[in-house]
Amino acid sequence: MPIIVNLDVMMAKRKISLNELSERVDLTLSNLSILKTGKAKAIRFSTLDAICKAIDCQPGDILEYINDNKKTTNR
Repeated sequence: MPIIVNLDVMMAKRKISLNELSERVDLTLSNLSILKTGKAKAIRFSTLDAICKAIDCQPGDILEYINDNKKTTNR
């Protein structure tokens, strides 16, 4: 998938644990873990808003788009 979740990077920069973030944003550890490991299929804007507020960042600090369709063709 071309969307990369950098939540673990931002958590490390802010020195916040998964347990602490879970309490701050009122999400279960398992749901946050799924998001942190990039296994999530979607994220609600309200969840993204809560995470950004909790760790003082922008959505673009957490989510990154990688264009994986850049294929080289011989013509």
